[in-house]
Amino acid sequence: MSGTTRQTVVVTGASAGIGRATAVMFAARGARVALLARGRGGLDGAAAEVRAAGGQVLPIVTDVAEWDQVERAARRVEEEFGPVDVWVNNAFTAAFGKFTDVSPEEFLQATRSTYLGYVHGTRAALESMVSRDRGTVVQVGSALAYRGIPLQSAYCGAKHAIQGFTESVRCELLHDKSAVRVTMVQMPAVNTPQFTWLRTHLPSHAQPVPPIYQPEVAARAVLRAADHPQRREYWVGTSTAVTLLANAVVPGLLDRYLARTGFQSQQTDAHPQPEGHGNLLAPADEKEDYGAHGVFGDRAYTFDPQVWASRHHLGKAVAAAGLVGAGYALLRRRGRH
Repeated sequence: MSGTTRQTVVVTGASAGIGRATAVMFAARGARVALLARGRGGLDGAAAEVRAAGGQVLPIVTDVAEWDQVERAARRVEEEFGPVDVWVNNAFTAAFGKFTDVSPEEFLQATRSTYLGYVHGTRAALESMVSRDRGTVVQVGSALAYRGIPLQSAYCGAKHAIQGFTESVRCELLHDKSAVRVTMVQMPAVNTPQFTWLRTHLPSHAQPVPPIYQPEVAARAVLRAADHPQRREYWVGTSTAVTLLANAVVPGLLDRYLARTGFQSQQTDAHPQPEGHGNLLAPADEKEDYGAHGVFGDRAYTFDPQVWASRHHLGKAVAAAGLVGAGYALLRRRGRH
């Protein structure tokens, strides 16, 4: 509902990155914003930004991997802010590294936090929305919900699972003729603190696969999805559109391309290797606020023409044109080997 003020919005993973940028943008529209995350330091920083933007704020320390914590948080939001209009699932954690280097315990925790975190958030939202027959759930997805890449098997697996789970829930709501909407926003590589604080088994500092976008690009798409949830899915960034179309048309070629490029493109020597164990088992921002942005701001874009094209229903045409060019480049490169 574009332009509507005093919405009640819940954002998970709100202490940094896309979640934080999204919370601030909702606040700028006058919303009541509940912030759910594990780290108190990051939550406090995000809460200050939400207040400065003009919104009411309710920060709640919550581990979305734990259903009882999510349920309590949802109940508190409704008690203090009233019925939830929009619930944004965004929280996640992961471990970088080859599948065989990631321990079973690490894989389990990444799956619980990312996949089950979305399941728990969606359940909490629907428990109140369905009875009122109104409300919107926005799932912050990724191009990796369709296309797995090396070194991120736990994250890719969770995002694929979220995609299938969301489609099932959407079908059930349609069957029941519910006015509640569930939509998903597939994101490109974004400049967030995750690449500094996630558990890693890589020899160098992890980085997003270029092109990289600032969190505000992603956040604007989340708000648009919340305003127009009748659309089942949004693609953000030319790289997302080209990747998803290429995976649909030439998945085997993409396998071989990523096998050659996916290791190097996700690491950089421009930053020192992070120390410590990352945020897999405990929040990295418990005492320190990292903000919304990561360390790749000098390479991150604040605009992408695909986003504009998508708003004007030209996204697939633009992506198809890009796919032709990308496919030609891949074939030429393959021919040289």
